[in-house]
Parts: sequence; structure tokens; C-alpha cells
Amino acid sequence: MIRGLDHVVHVVRDLEAAGAFYGALGFTVGARNRHPWGTHNRLVQLPGFFVEMLEIAEPAAIPPHGEGRFSFGAFNRDFLAEVGQGPSMLVLEGRDPLAEKEVFDLAGFGGFEIFDFARRGTRPDGSEVEVAFSLTFARDPAAPRAGFFTCLQRYPENFWAPALQRHANRASGIAGVVLTAAEPAAHAAFLSAFLGTDPRRAVDGWYVAHTPRGDVEVMSPELYAERFGVAAPADATLRLAALRFAVADAGAVRASASAAEPMEGVTVVGPEEAFGAALVFETVS
Repeated sequence: MIRGLDHVVHVVRDLEAAGAFYGALGFTVGARNRHPWGTHNRLVQLPGFFVEMLEIAEPAAIPPHGEGRFSFGAFNRDFLAEVGQGPSMLVLEGRDPLAEKEVFDLAGFGGFEIFDFARRGTRPDGSEVEVAFSLTFARDPAAPRAGFFTCLQRYPENFWAPALQRHANRASGIAGVVLTAAEPAAHAAFLSAFLGTDPRRAVDGWYVAHTPRGDVEVMSPELYAERFGVAAPADATLRLAALRFAVADAGAVRASASAAEPMEGVTVVGPEEAFGAALVFETVS
């Protein structure tokens, strides 16, 4: 079964500054939430997808990785220390954690326990609700600086809030995400197991997989720079580089940010401004 995009983790040093930045781009940004293992987040919701801005707020509370245990907090702490700010993890919608774990294990990309947790969330009216998740981690051995897991919402009615999905920039959904790698083909087997579908070669150095919610593209740094007009992550291994948003008018976003226009109807806010990420806004009718 093909798994659609669920969210992207965007690790930052200053959560409030990142939230203000996303707000200035016309997104509605949720309140600060606290994880029980030392990280805090703020979210930008779109239909069925969200951006998770993440701060390492309480490093002493972060548990280490263990035998068969993946530490979400430790991965993002180390990413921030070794790489810097930017999109650190790609997350797909989860439906059956046990079945997904079996797929990842049999393909040689798993080996981790399913991670269940709950936290308190704040709705737009200020009321608190409980949200809970089951995370099933996967690992590409050739991609130490990219994290991957599926996420099953246990109380989706408490998590998704229509009021948080109305944005001044008129963003209507996630068009896709873009990863870069010196050798995109070397990651095709992993992505096939993770996504539940085979990435298809578009041209040399560019693979595309279509999912029920957004495309996943992997391209060489050279093609990425040519297409989006910004530099790719300075890493030969697989890295999450860009988020593509569908909006009513990409030009209106460009007016509120220092941005490039690599092609008509597209605005790109580069990693120097966007806390290590490239944020791509694409006009859709």
C-alpha cells in the first residue's frame, strides 16, 4: 500500500523565531507543545499534512538510542549539532504499525521497536486535548543524516483543526518534498520499501514517486540547484532539502520574503532565510 506524506520535521535552534518566520510567510502557526523527552514543537497544519518545527529545549531529558530503540530526540539533537538547522525527518502516514514494521524489517531497513506516546495539545480556542501517536521507524544505512518513520494518529479528531489549516498565503496543501543525493539511484530500494511504491526515473539523476498526498523526488545536487535556484545541502548522502506547497498565488508569497523565482508561478525561499530549508510555493488554479 502506498503511503502518503504525513509531516516533515524541521529542526531549529529558536522555536519562537522559526514560528514567527513561518507566520510572516502567511502560515497559521500553532501553539508550543512539549514532548515528554525534551523536545518542543510548533506546527503548521495543511489538509492531512503538517510541518513540525522542533526545538531541542531540554537536552538533559533526551534518552539515548538503544538496542532496537530509535530515539527521536537524540537523532534531532545530533542533526542540529552536526548539520545545523533544516528539515531532518520525512514522515509518512501510518495505518498498521505492525505491518509496516514487518515490511521494513524484512527489507533490511527496520529493526526498531514501535514507539507509542501521548501528549497534551492546545486547540485554537485554547482548550487542551490528548493526542497520541504510534511511530514506526525505518533506516537507510546509506543516509545517516535523514530520518524516516510512519506516524499513526490515535486521536485524529483531537489533532486536526480546520482553523489551523486556514492560511493568509492561501496554501491549500503539500505538493511534495524533495531530497538530494549524489547518487539518487542508490536510495531507490530503500524509498520503495518506505513509500510502498517504486520511484520512477525522470531523467538521469532524478527520481519521482507519486503518493496519495504529495510527490517524493530525489535528485542530484546539480539538478536541484538548476531547478530551484538555490544550493543543495552540502552532503553527498541522502538529505531532505525542500518542501513544496500549493498556493493560490506564489507571487504574493514572494512579496513578503527574500525569494527567488526560478520559473513562472514558483517562489523559492532559500535555506539561508528559512532556517536551513528550502520552501517552494507553487501557484495552483
